[in-house]
Amino acid sequence: MRAWGKTAAGIAVVAALLWWVFRGVDAAEVWAQVRGADFFLLSLAIAATTAGFLVRAVRWRYLLAPVQPSTPLRSRFAAVCVGFMVNNLLPRVGEVARAYSYSRLEPVPATTAFATLVVERFLDGVAILFLLFVAVASPGFPAEDLPPEVAIGIRSVAGLVLVVLVGSVLMVALPDRSTAVLGWLANRLLPARLAAKAESAAASFVAGFASLRGWRLLVPAVVWSVAFWALQSLSFWIGFFAFGIELPYTAALFLNATVAVAVTIPTPGYFGTFQAGSILALRDVYGAAEAPALGFAVGWHLGAFIPITLMGLWYARRIGVSIGEMGSGGAGAGDEKRAAR
Repeated sequence: MRAWGKTAAGIAVVAALLWWVFRGVDAAEVWAQVRGADFFLLSLAIAATTAGFLVRAVRWRYLLAPVQPSTPLRSRFAAVCVGFMVNNLLPRVGEVARAYSYSRLEPVPATTAFATLVVERFLDGVAILFLLFVAVASPGFPAEDLPPEVAIGIRSVAGLVLVVLVGSVLMVALPDRSTAVLGWLANRLLPARLAAKAESAAASFVAGFASLRGWRLLVPAVVWSVAFWALQSLSFWIGFFAFGIELPYTAALFLNATVAVAVTIPTPGYFGTFQAGSILALRDVYGAAEAPALGFAVGWHLGAFIPITLMGLWYARRIGVSIGEMGSGGAGAGDEKRAAR
């Protein structure tokens, strides 16, 4: 699909999601909520989420360490800002832009830098789903206000997710032992013919985590991942109070997960998807009033969108890259330029 086609499709998705979120809602009342928000608390929330990009840059050090042991924080932070700026303007191109920008600043091929971002997404998933389990298992989760089958389903999925996450971390840290345990289980639980196939598949699966092996890099990377998403949740929680929404911190953890799932649908600036994820968590699960919930979904999102976009544009200009260059496959071009030097 051509660039204009992707843009048109993204705008169509945004329009459909915003229609679904705001159907039957008085837009003037929502805007009044945005205008009437506590400016100090909202600014504090935006400062917290913006600081999260620095936390991302700190974590990236541990993922880049195998290819560049001494990686400057300023280069990592600049590339992070450019990547998320591009994601706000050109959905699903931000990772390529981030890797390309870093390759322009440091002697690391863009394709290699991009590979570390695949690992980063895995760590993000681990942290988000772990915090989701914390939210669902907490006393403040409104299970009694949900249909029993929904509450049981959510908690069952959260429990299963925790088991999968623990298993994944163990496979990363202890690949040989994990392969042996999985093979032993396959031979004990499955017929011989299926056990051989399962054992082979398990070995291949464990091998896929090779880039994260070793406690020395894995532990701090996981800790910083949890720290980042805990900070993001804190930003949400402060934002709740800016709009008069009195919910526990665990509600912000749950919102993290719903938004993370929603924004997998590519839209410019996450518009529409962020609002859909927010209203699902705040109104439909936690029972927040609709107008403040929508006010938060609009006000917090706009506030968070502006700083990182401006910082990314500033760094892109300093690095000497354009959005069009990065959006048209800059990573490969960056490697070609490096090879020609």
